[in-house]
Amino acid sequence: MSIHRASASRASALLLALSAALTFVIAQAGAAVSIERLPESGLQPQAIAAPDGTIHLIYLVGEAKASDILYRRRTTDGGWSDPLKVNSQAGSAVAIGTIRGPQFALGRDGRAHVVWNGSQSATPKAVNGGSPLLYARLNDDGRGFSAQRDLNGRTHELDGGGSVAADAGGRVFVVWHASPAGSKGETNRAVLLALSTDDGDSFASERTISPTGTGACGCCGLTAFANARGDAFVLFRTARTMMQRDMALLVSFDRGGSFRESFSHPWSVGMCPMSSANIASADNGTWAAWETAGRVQFARFSDADWKPQPRAFGALKGAKHPRVAVNRKGETLLVWTEGTGWQRGGSFAWQLLDAKGEPTAEKGKREGIPAWSYASAYARPDGDFVILH
Repeated sequence: MSIHRASASRASALLLALSAALTFVIAQAGAAVSIERLPESGLQPQAIAAPDGTIHLIYLVGEAKASDILYRRRTTDGGWSDPLKVNSQAGSAVAIGTIRGPQFALGRDGRAHVVWNGSQSATPKAVNGGSPLLYARLNDDGRGFSAQRDLNGRTHELDGGGSVAADAGGRVFVVWHASPAGSKGETNRAVLLALSTDDGDSFASERTISPTGTGACGCCGLTAFANARGDAFVLFRTARTMMQRDMALLVSFDRGGSFRESFSHPWSVGMCPMSSANIASADNGTWAAWETAGRVQFARFSDADWKPQPRAFGALKGAKHPRVAVNRKGETLLVWTEGTGWQRGGSFAWQLLDAKGEPTAEKGKREGIPAWSYASAYARPDGDFVILH
């Protein structure tokens, strides 16, 4: 009997060990990634997961030179809401060039704030000529958007796309780059900020936030982000000289009162690469992704390290338009395009990284990016990721 009891004990211990090992493998497996096509075969998606699990989405439809911006929500039951048109004038957005389309942020009480470069027919017209920088916000009842308005006051030569960030305190940061009055040329361009402290109801006049001498790459996009603490970030491509087009990160720790350049990633290239960038945040830091020399660069910034060593992903040439999504576990999904160009679509690729920023086995590549577009991603409440294209 003792032999039988010992055998049973060993068998029980083995089962417990196997169970523990299986639990460990499941826990280490990481998030799953699924892929979806945009509603209405839209272009240039941007998706944001709100704290309550609701997914907010914008994208472009219509003609590339005169597009409309649509906004939808997806609740935890999985269905997309009916679309709301963001732009109050039909055809006042533009998809051509890929980087001048809409960007948006969620502010206090989940209100959506959207900014975009106006099309040639867009109104109101910019005071100093050229394209207006248009802004609209979700109405209080959530059933429509405010009338579009131009925030570009004293500057001129708006080109690369603007961006917007918002925080829970009612601040809305609209940023873009342009030429101050009386100046021309990329090396004289500057990054501008129009700041609202009342949920976008009113904005202060724009002011320069980039250091003297940085310039700005004329037809490159920039991106803005505000974290839960109200820290604000702007990632943009400089034009310190016609050959020096570094990627630079501006940071404000006083809710937009002042900005400093905290990081720069060099790139010597004598042309505008028409690049875009993206920023996301989680408890363990702020993640940023951008393009340098045809590859996607990815880095995590934290209070302890504002000069990390970026890691490169993607093809040796032709990786562009990276987008970042972070789940509640701190896992990060990096998505980018490959092979896209002027009037040319291509493929999208992805790489999942664990909470420490190390690549996992989850990666892939798929065709399906139309001309003037890119892919985006968001994290579901259960931690899994969805790629939209």
